[in-house]
Amino acid sequence: MDKSQIDPKILQQIKKLEQKYGVMGQDLSSYLDGLLYTDYLTYWDYIHLDTLLSLQTPKTQLKDEKVFIIYHQITELYFQLILWEIDQIAEAEEIEEEDFMRRIRRMNRYFEHLVDSFEIMTDGMEREQFLKFRMSLLPASGFQSAQYRMIEICSTDLVNLVSPDRREVLEANTADLKTLLENIYWRQGATELATGKKTLTLKQFEEKYMGAFLEKSEIFRKKNLYQLYQQHFDQSPNREEIVDLLRKYDTLANVYWPLAHYKSAVRYLQKDPSDIAATGGTNWQKYLPPRFQKVVFFPSLWSEDEMREWGKSWVTKEVFGV
Repeated sequence: MDKSQIDPKILQQIKKLEQKYGVMGQDLSSYLDGLLYTDYLTYWDYIHLDTLLSLQTPKTQLKDEKVFIIYHQITELYFQLILWEIDQIAEAEEIEEEDFMRRIRRMNRYFEHLVDSFEIMTDGMEREQFLKFRMSLLPASGFQSAQYRMIEICSTDLVNLVSPDRREVLEANTADLKTLLENIYWRQGATELATGKKTLTLKQFEEKYMGAFLEKSEIFRKKNLYQLYQQHFDQSPNREEIVDLLRKYDTLANVYWPLAHYKSAVRYLQKDPSDIAATGGTNWQKYLPPRFQKVVFFPSLWSEDEMREWGKSWVTKEVFGV
């Protein structure tokens, strides 16, 4: 074969490119000229490695603060992946059952990794260092993770995120979304231990994100994961498998993940005979344990006994070692 001849496969690809750019009214030859002058892509440029590694800026000289920063950045990236999967489910014109299950499996893996990896941070920091550098972070707190709040909003009806003592009343009154947000469970977790007033942590958080939370709630009112399950898969022949996946997601997000934080808080912040207030002044003793909040994304998939004992077995085993 004459090596000067162009491979027919390459010619076919060029024709496809001409069609692609022709539809958009673009000249293929101009794009090919650009390709001639483009440098080869490198790994470090593609993932913006230099920028990524410049984003850790400790506020103190204590070495373990860097562990704290990097782990929380990793956590937020996983939250972004979970939201990315939820968006793809919600935005699909036709929700395919297998695609729904595949994406819930992915989300479960992300949460499993987060839960399993939490000890990387807790075992990677000296308690003495943490108790020192945490004071330079006030009033910032992991409580202010807006992406995690978005995950909650995208996963279930907003009434299921309302404080337990207000949930039944608001559900009966079919409250509007703004009222439901005003009674959302996590607001009670950011009150000052001494006075019961809003902490600066909460004030900052609400000022920056409450508008975005309301907008997200409106978008996902009829297409959160719970709604989509009820609309499309409650009568599916594969219902049992789907329910298992959703129950696992519910448990990971609302039991294992918050209790991994609770175990860490007990380790770092518990101090006899009194407690040290959490970073930002959040009332972690009342906020973190699932048995207090009873946040359940898919309540119809659980029995009354399971709901009543929500999170109890994990605490018994992991925190108290029984």
